Amino acid sequence: MIYEQRVYQITAGRAGEFLKIYEAEGLGIITRYAKLIGCWTTESGTLNSVVFIWAYEDFGHRTAQRVKLGADPGWQAFVPKILPFLVHQESRFLLPTAFSPAN
Repeated sequence: MIYEQRVYQITAGRAGEFLKIYEAEGLGIITRYAKLIGCWTTESGTLNSVVFIWAYEDFGHRTAQRVKLGADPGWQAFVPKILPFLVHQESRFLLPTAFSPAN
């Protein structure tokens, strides 16, 4: 299992609006292709950020699922709705250690 941490820095004061749109219109689409482990907002570090952690079987599974997601017409229609909120985006892969509860 691998985990992808995706961090979206949102225009100041718009995180709530971003989350409402994401939950209402995007979440049902992306969860057909990836397992949501959690979603958080930040209170320290880079503020105005939303952090998602997604689970995949391995890197190959993640690659295949992202291709399917990118080809989904619903996702293609959704992405332009959230782009105006984004200031910066990061993606980081996390591999659980042998003693991790997530392993």
